[in-house]
Amino acid sequence: MEFQDCIDFAHESRICYVATADGDQPRIRPLGLWFADEKGFYFQTENVKAIYHQLKSNNKIELCFFAATPPPGKVLRVTGEAEFIDDVALKTKVLADRPFLKGLGINEPTDPLLVLFRVPVGEAYFWTMADNMKEARIPRIKFGQA
Repeated sequence: MEFQDCIDFAHESRICYVATADGDQPRIRPLGLWFADEKGFYFQTENVKAIYHQLKSNNKIELCFFAATPPPGKVLRVTGEAEFIDDVALKTKVLADRPFLKGLGINEPTDPLLVLFRVPVGEAYFWTMADNMKEARIPRIKFGQA
């Protein structure tokens, strides 16, 4: 498996579960992937959300993408560190790609409410029921620069 397989799977799944830490308490929520490429997995959120504050305090993150078909399904797990992106061109693109943001009152790429982050470095692996009880032996796909 190559990192491109991870990118393709993430694009097909679109929704993933994102785990962060709130002090010593794990927190998880579904989040829509904006896009993935050779530079990592990209997301958008708002600066009033708990995920933003949790990642500001501790940027360690895990992502879990799931595809139910073919049964019993396949999982892509990603472990890494999030980094915030303050790039007007990317913020302009996310506003074009995600028109629902205007309904939240975000109309300009410079709006401080708009937050972009990505997971540029980490490791990923695929898991299926065939891998049950063998998780430690599943090959990891390292991406980005460590």
